[in-house]
Amino acid sequence: MLNFTKMAGLAAMAAMSAAQARAQEAVGSVADEAVAEAVTATVDKGDTTWMIVATILVLIMTVPGLALFYGGLVRAKNMLSVLMQVFVVACVMMIIWVVYGYSLALNGGGGGLDAFIGGFSRLFLAGVTPDSTVATFSEGVEIPEYIFICFQMTFFAITPAIIVGGFAERMKFSAVLLFCILWSTFVYIPIAHMVWYADGYLFAMGALDFAGGTVVHINAGIAALVGCLVLGKRIGYGKEPLPPHSLVMTMIGGSLLWVGWFGFNAGSNLEANGGTTLAVINTFVAAAGATLGWMTMEWLEKGKPSLLGVISGAVTGLVAVTPAAGLIGPMGAIVLGAIASVISFFFCTTVKNALNYDDSLDVFGIHGVAGIIGSIGTGVLVSPALGGVGVDGYTMAGQVWIQIVAVLITVVWCGVVSFILYKLVDMTIGLRVSAEKEREGLDITEHGERAYVL
Repeated sequence: MLNFTKMAGLAAMAAMSAAQARAQEAVGSVADEAVAEAVTATVDKGDTTWMIVATILVLIMTVPGLALFYGGLVRAKNMLSVLMQVFVVACVMMIIWVVYGYSLALNGGGGGLDAFIGGFSRLFLAGVTPDSTVATFSEGVEIPEYIFICFQMTFFAITPAIIVGGFAERMKFSAVLLFCILWSTFVYIPIAHMVWYADGYLFAMGALDFAGGTVVHINAGIAALVGCLVLGKRIGYGKEPLPPHSLVMTMIGGSLLWVGWFGFNAGSNLEANGGTTLAVINTFVAAAGATLGWMTMEWLEKGKPSLLGVISGAVTGLVAVTPAAGLIGPMGAIVLGAIASVISFFFCTTVKNALNYDDSLDVFGIHGVAGIIGSIGTGVLVSPALGGVGVDGYTMAGQVWIQIVAVLITVVWCGVVSFILYKLVDMTIGLRVSAEKEREGLDITEHGERAYVL
């Protein structure tokens, strides 16, 4: 058994509430130490089955969910390029994960750097067999290591795919692949290790991230923002309309994202129990609250609510509740989703227009901003007084400060390293397609095919 897998939120699920701690102390005081025996670890078929389902749901988030969501938002001449980027990036990440990503991100052996990066004990999945297991958060309950690897692999696959939306319609396909390989290695893996590994720097600090607010969404949002600034605006941005070519496709993709998100959030509990159901209901109501919040803001400001706004609101709520999914109560999830949608709406409209940056599909405005709101908000709403599960030794001020520190470390590391990697790729193979290719569209110039034959 490998006892290293304290992942995805896991800071909180691993840290017991005060009530749970008292209950265990009471049991311990009654039990005679001589009678106490080590609990025999077992693999539960129900937990294993649930994790298989959750893993498949997260894959659905990426392909076809994210791919269709993004594909509908770009112009018709670039739709296939976005589908191609999301699909292939996910495939490349899967290979990297089993070769060295899993070993470095969620295992020890990093020596003096073990708080920041893992080692090579699981390089090429060495030592992993159908019989090897990892611990969950209930004493004596385990799941097969292979399904844990696969579950975490889907997170690794979708995160760089999200970044694609920040520089959509203007980046070389080869540059996308090279950047994502470098970024996943030097940004995602260290942050995942610090947040989700039991001896990771941020985990040890007490940072709460149930399913990826920092590791996935803040990371992707900041990388997308840096990317759109480094590449510059699309030709015609701010001078001519660049409307989505198919909101129907975006609706289908956004809906698949919501469905898949239940695997993302509830699967992060690693087993099927009451904590899993808390994550499920929060994934429902946070998205619903955020949808209504975004729609209301748009209705008030523009006079008409839009389908694009409704879908954007839902995704915003899902992002915001990700770090908090198994830690806060349903009422807190509604509030968190609604607040995040209002702030993200402001960033996607007012701030973006004022600063005039071309984040093509609002990756920073939705994933980055809502991820920050959700991560910090988790420190507030985890309070038992507000319906949260509580953590041992919890004080609101202390936990909020820890959350802020985790956010700042993620933002700074991701921002600085992403900038260096973009520049490195630009100096080697070049980031941006030529103006002629951009005008003609990346579908035909990068891939030699068109979505629609006229």
